[in-house]
Amino acid sequence: MSEQDKKQRHQARQQKLKETVDKRVAEATKEQGIFMVLTGNGKGKSTAGYGTVLRCVGHGQKAAVVQFIKGQWPCGERNVLETLGVDFHVMGTGFTWNTQDKESDTAAAQKAWQQAKLLLQDKSLDLVMLDELTYMLTYGYIDSKEVAQAIANRPPMQHVIVTGRACHRDLTDIADTISEVRPTKHAFDSGIKARIGFDY
Repeated sequence: MSEQDKKQRHQARQQKLKETVDKRVAEATKEQGIFMVLTGNGKGKSTAGYGTVLRCVGHGQKAAVVQFIKGQWPCGERNVLETLGVDFHVMGTGFTWNTQDKESDTAAAQKAWQQAKLLLQDKSLDLVMLDELTYMLTYGYIDSKEVAQAIANRPPMQHVIVTGRACHRDLTDIADTISEVRPTKHAFDSGIKARIGFDY
């Protein structure tokens, strides 16, 4: 096959692809807020969520974050995003296996959830991120049906991101986009310590 023939075949394939993509773009006419779940056992769920928060404020839009679990760790994303006007609400108890106190963890989770519910009613917010919320549902600290109802009844143009492992079906059933992060290899499994500026 000549180089000219290869070039023509490539152009024909790309043209067909372009037509397919253009058709799908033209058919996507709904305008609404998107509910996205970032779940799975791999590393990078919260990181992906914060990237979307950054994208949001980069376009001059307004975002808020509720952090469940990670409150006692330094958070590089929070350090930056707060300076850009992102409102953070931090549960502040840290990892539940450190506290080992279900009653206080439940109270802290409920307090953070009450704040999250207010954010999910705020029409001025373009994006609400509920970081590590899934664990609160798994442990029974917050009712999954209540969460699903609050997300479903949010302002119609508001986006919501929920992160964490083993997302409850009550949420995945109503999600618009679900991405699962799968672990192939992790430095921690080789005994490598988590590093500030990279892992948190």
